[in-house]
Amino acid sequence: MSLAEPKTDLPPRPLNPEIASELRRIARDFCDGEGGCHGPDHSMRVEETALFIASRMGARHDILQASAILHDIGRRFETASQGTLCHAEIGAEMALEILEKLGICGADNRAICHAIFSHRFRGANIPMSLEAQILFDADKLDSIGAIGIGRAFLFAGQLGAKLHNGSRDISGTKSYSSEDTAYREFKVKMCKVKDRMITPVGKQLANERHDFMEIFFRRLETEIFGR
Repeated sequence: MSLAEPKTDLPPRPLNPEIASELRRIARDFCDGEGGCHGPDHSMRVEETALFIASRMGARHDILQASAILHDIGRRFETASQGTLCHAEIGAEMALEILEKLGICGADNRAICHAIFSHRFRGANIPMSLEAQILFDADKLDSIGAIGIGRAFLFAGQLGAKLHNGSRDISGTKSYSSEDTAYREFKVKMCKVKDRMITPVGKQLANERHDFMEIFFRRLETEIFGR
């Protein structure tokens, strides 16, 4: 599928601007303390990427806007637990009540919450709807490429990690520790993201971003190890 032209001429069906503004305010309250990696700017990029993919696949913009804005509101609880809790599952539960208070109920509420619940895609939490699959891809795209590299270094800085792992063998290193460098993140997670993409547009974008990461981290190794 070409990325140049939208798949459909149907109206994009955007989210009500007042509701979108209120959701952003609510999400900001939950995400402001999560630093540059999972703060409101991350959700904004995910929203823009999701809408870009949606315009090329005929998906509902309103469902994607709401789910993208709220998808990380449970992140602070996962961070506090050092990864033992699932922010996607917590966030979906929180979103259910938030949306109901704003008058979004029934099938639309369930569609938004499903997208949030499955955007992490662990175990049986499979994105079933087109909108959920697009949110999954958009969120993962923000973890790779130039943006992904920048976020990996930001997260490492938040943890007090080094610039680079001293040893090239990162199999024994730990996440959420001073060993959790951007290089480790690339070797353990980021290099595998392109193979997990679901939509054809997401796959194409991921391949392009993956190629850039390969070039960057090869260059980083060259400079660090003096070759």
